[in-house]
Amino acid sequence: MHHARQSCLPPAARPPRVLPGFGLSLGFTLSYLSLLVLIPLSAVILRAGSQPWDSFWQAATAPRVLASYRLSFGMALLAAAVNTLFGLLLAWSLVRYRFPGKRLIDALVDLPFALPTAVAGIALTALYAGNGWLGQYLEPLGLKVAFGPLGVLVALVFIGLPFVVRTVQPVLEDLETELEEAAACLGAQRWQVFRHVILPTLQPALLTGFALAFARAVGEYGSVIFIAGNIPMVSEITPLMIISKLEQFDYAGATAIASVMLLASFLLLLAINGLQWWSARRHGRAGGR
Repeated sequence: MHHARQSCLPPAARPPRVLPGFGLSLGFTLSYLSLLVLIPLSAVILRAGSQPWDSFWQAATAPRVLASYRLSFGMALLAAAVNTLFGLLLAWSLVRYRFPGKRLIDALVDLPFALPTAVAGIALTALYAGNGWLGQYLEPLGLKVAFGPLGVLVALVFIGLPFVVRTVQPVLEDLETELEEAAACLGAQRWQVFRHVILPTLQPALLTGFALAFARAVGEYGSVIFIAGNIPMVSEITPLMIISKLEQFDYAGATAIASVMLLASFLLLLAINGLQWWSARRHGRAGGR
């Protein structure tokens, strides 16, 4: 009723808007987005499309490049899945429990945001190398982390964890515990409470955190090249292949690889966002019923 009465007021009597009108705001938004995102990405696509199809296909599907695709996208998806699980556990502990050092751990979650990626890569390499603090105990067990694909996974998990924690944490803080207590009073087990009460509320935030962690991991360069070892066909990531092409002044090959990576990343993120939209709509309808 309040909104209906407000819409009937004459323009002079309506409260002034804090932000500019829709047209001006949309114009600024599209201009800003075009300058920072759309125009640079369009330049990559146009540069890749200007070369002959045979040379584009040869550069984008070379065996060494295909191996880098599998490593980059595979490890990015795996790291995002690992971060989704452990990020949820860490966010749950920070929100629901009190323990010594809680404020310190909460501050350390943001460390990958502030730490230069090269520093993170050097630190992880020193930690997991064969003579490192942890590597000297892991390698005798057959776990070679540094200078291999497993090192790529460790680096991507390190840089992607804060995205999940900081996305899920506010939702957990706003989650009402009375719903969990009511479900428990009705005889629901802990797993049933989590599955039917907590998880539907957290699912959109978890998908968002997964998408952000994946997007950061798939294009990560600085923290990976030190610990990966950069062995051809084994531990070379796609961003390194692009840098290598640029250093060889092979701009056509670099743009071909970059355009394929851009298209694959866009399709994966579109699928994740579509799943998030479907999940939010499904749970919204269920809540409405």
